Amino acid sequence: MHTLDIEALNKQIYLDSAFVTQLYEQTEKVIVGQPVMLERLLIGLLSKGHVLLEGLPGLAKTLAIKTLAQAIDAKFQRIQFTPDLLPADIIGTMVYNPGQNEFSVRKGPIFANFILADEINRAPAKVQSALLEAMQERQVTIGRQTFQLEEPFLVLATQNPIEQEGTYPLPEAQTDRFMLKVKITYPTKEEEREIIRRNLGQANYGEVEPVVSPQQILKARQSVRKVYMDEKIEQYILDIVFATRQPEHYGLSQLTPLIHYGASPRASINLALAAKAYAFLQRRGFIIPEDVRHICTDVLRHRIGLTYEAEAENISQEDIITQILNTVEVP
Repeated sequence: MHTLDIEALNKQIYLDSAFVTQLYEQTEKVIVGQPVMLERLLIGLLSKGHVLLEGLPGLAKTLAIKTLAQAIDAKFQRIQFTPDLLPADIIGTMVYNPGQNEFSVRKGPIFANFILADEINRAPAKVQSALLEAMQERQVTIGRQTFQLEEPFLVLATQNPIEQEGTYPLPEAQTDRFMLKVKITYPTKEEEREIIRRNLGQANYGEVEPVVSPQQILKARQSVRKVYMDEKIEQYILDIVFATRQPEHYGLSQLTPLIHYGASPRASINLALAAKAYAFLQRRGFIIPEDVRHICTDVLRHRIGLTYEAEAENISQEDIITQILNTVEVP
């Protein structure tokens, strides 16, 4: 791409991404800390991907997506997943109307822009599948009718890593549908002090105001696709993903006995898209290698299968990704 073209694109992206600052300002009125979670939610939103959050209770997961929905003036629905939940409880069902002697469609909570699937691993496989079909196809079939879901459509699913009793872990093929898997950590001591003060009413913060429309988000998605990605960056993404499948080809033979299966082609697509969205959030019209490295762990951590040997040696997906990033040549 010509230098002048990149300069023009850079200016255009800088203008198109102006709303990002306003969004951060609004969410910070309510959310203390958790910049990684908010950034990943925006990356998912701007690149038409979904986010799987893993974290302990009380870390503002519900509050974050609710606040984002308010700032974007979009519809928000929270679905609490429980073992007795049915697919119809999510997507809707046919209801008999005796007055008109016919069945009519009653739409479920999936018909919103932002869906919080709280503790997704508490519901059985058929319920998880109903949600994942809607995520992938962006449509729902009730009876003989098919309904398109309204865009923007973002699913934020949460799972609690400490409770295993009465849970149905998501199969690998289904976690692959999520663009990012983000691990949430505790706030710092200063952040927690601010949280206490806000909740006890000692610190004032304003109401969240809608600063962006859903139409602006759809327009921003088109801008994200225009962010320039050089062939060298493309090659870098491919090398990272292929290093999870054939580590011995990249001088990482020590990883071969630790990896059961590598990242899928969805990983390559999502890594490229997420890097574009991250560059957009930085108000830049082109991708640099650091964008790829910054988002890489969240794109790949749920797409690498570990062998028993890796688990026995207490080696995690993050350890493997770090070794790959430290070894694969940066353009």
